[in-house]
Amino acid sequence: MNRKHELRAHSPKKSRRIGRTFLLFFLLIIIGAGVLAGILLFETEKPAVTLTDQRAYLGETTEIPFRVTDARTGIQSVVVEVEQLGTRKEIYRKTFPRRTWFPTWRTSAGPGEMEDKAVFKAADAELKDGEARLIITARDFSFNGLLKGNATVNAQQVAIDTQAPRVALAHTQRYISPGGSGLIVYDISEPVARHGVIVNDQFFPGYPVAERENRYLAYVALPWNTTKVELSRVVAVDEAGNEGKSVFSMILKQKNYKKDRINVSDNFLGSKIPEFEENSVDEISGETLVEKFLFVNNEIRRRNARRIAELCTTSVDRQLWQDRFLRMPGQSMAGFAEERTYYYQDRAIDQQVHLGMDIASTATVPIKAANRGKVVFADYMGIYGNTVILDHGQGVFSLYSHLSRIDTLVEDVVDQGTLIAYSGATGMAGGDHLHFSIVINGVFANPLEWMDQNWIDININDILTRL
Repeated sequence: MNRKHELRAHSPKKSRRIGRTFLLFFLLIIIGAGVLAGILLFETEKPAVTLTDQRAYLGETTEIPFRVTDARTGIQSVVVEVEQLGTRKEIYRKTFPRRTWFPTWRTSAGPGEMEDKAVFKAADAELKDGEARLIITARDFSFNGLLKGNATVNAQQVAIDTQAPRVALAHTQRYISPGGSGLIVYDISEPVARHGVIVNDQFFPGYPVAERENRYLAYVALPWNTTKVELSRVVAVDEAGNEGKSVFSMILKQKNYKKDRINVSDNFLGSKIPEFEENSVDEISGETLVEKFLFVNNEIRRRNARRIAELCTTSVDRQLWQDRFLRMPGQSMAGFAEERTYYYQDRAIDQQVHLGMDIASTATVPIKAANRGKVVFADYMGIYGNTVILDHGQGVFSLYSHLSRIDTLVEDVVDQGTLIAYSGATGMAGGDHLHFSIVINGVFANPLEWMDQNWIDININDILTRL
């Protein structure tokens, strides 16, 4: 009895201890949840703001691309302003609704990242040309900062510039033929980011004229099949995106080119298709030799044209060449822009245009640089076979193809008359000869003009000397 009484006497005390333990455990859970909620809701990590394309100038209309990220509570708002002399003009604002009150590692209250662009319009902002500040403010959904969220302010100095550069023409090409070349000379009132000549839809970059401040030149060329010159102008775009321009006109002198017939034999196909297959990075499509020939003569030809355009649109900014371009001795086999029809077993199967001149030779004749230039390509190139391309500066290039052997290296600077290769029959060639082309900023031009000293003097040398 005494023992039972003793056990009953201690039971209430034990129950109270257990209750206190549960209460303490419960309080710890509440405190822990509060701490965790505080950590999550009052986190102090600020959003990251990045200008994806740095802007030092703001013009009449300027796009300002930016990126904002926040890995914790997410992005609440982004505001873009331009400040000048204490006056702020808002040009962009975006806010996001809160998706949840309790963000987790899986779900945040706002988006974790965003990319967008603000557009500055000078007329709307009513600010003056001159120094200003571009300010991007991003806030997250944290309760930190008196419940306003963590804020990041990305501010940088900019210049508002709404005045377009002035372009003054010093010389334009008055007459030009399809496939012909010409020289444009102009002055620009201030340093600019980009300038050059646009003829129809082709852009020809400008280059500085030696020892003449703010004077530039651009060599232009018309594609062989040009039927009219709809628009020709010099354009100059400054750092703020303002465009100045000056329009000029050219008179197109129509020119008729020869037509030629090319017979494609089984022997030719049997020798050439394996060569193309061996040297092509991609598979030569087609079941028969004729189908493979058509693939090479069309698709590979187009790829080669794109590659040549890429190589011949970035040039040394000074003139490396002098006077006329040398012509290799030998009989002319085919001229520039001859329209060729290909026949197989007396049936027309294809048509292409020959964008250069072919000069006959005996086997492996030494090929010399037509003028001083820098080697930008020396390798096999599809229909052209073994090929060398020289950059003569300011957008003028020469191309030598169907070579049997190449004796120069990319980056070499060679003088006029320097041995660079030997003639051959590689690529789309039926016999040993040199295919020679002139390329002006990616456009194939008639080589005969550049081989004529009289044309060089009248259209280039005399003009640059006089101006």
